[in-house]
Amino acid sequence: MSYHNFEEYNIKVTDKIRNQYSNIINEVGEDAAREGLVKTPERAAKAMQFLTQGYQQDAAEILKGAMFKENYSEMVIVKNIELYSLCEHHMLPFFGKAHIAYIPNGHIVGLSKLPRVVDVFARRLQVQERLTHNILECINNTLKPQGVAVVIEASHMCMMMRGVQKQNSVTTTSGFRGQFEKIETRNEFLKLISSDLG
Repeated sequence: MSYHNFEEYNIKVTDKIRNQYSNIINEVGEDAAREGLVKTPERAAKAMQFLTQGYQQDAAEILKGAMFKENYSEMVIVKNIELYSLCEHHMLPFFGKAHIAYIPNGHIVGLSKLPRVVDVFARRLQVQERLTHNILECINNTLKPQGVAVVIEASHMCMMMRGVQKQNSVTTTSGFRGQFEKIETRNEFLKLISSDLG
């Protein structure tokens, strides 16, 4: 799809989403034509497109574009990666941070690419468990390292604003492949990020 056609496609999608938001505003008892709300459907449509742009991005290609041969075989950690996503059950935000480690196997990757991988998968309708798995498998399958580890801790607005309304709850998920399946390597990683957990 050419850039021009892509822009036209985006405009059409924005229009469709905007109309749906306008209907929702009216259905909940407001007036979408009211001065304070007249531009809200379009703003909300553009926000939703931004928050779900990960569907149009390829995380593996991002990693492949910054892989470099390097004879380094110690643990590489990028921690405190901010993430923002949308719960697929209620379409409410969840947010927190990810910690990623890998042990190179002949190739390293540009450090900024790991947060970009997080963003690609976070900017989709998600559950935290799948988000953790997506990031883990993408890095493992693309870099083919000796091992990879991912820990995510996040707060979910669907638990804080509605339902059980527990304001201080934090959900932690993790995944490990290769060398990180060995308890000593996993413990080293967890110790190195422990000051950021809990």
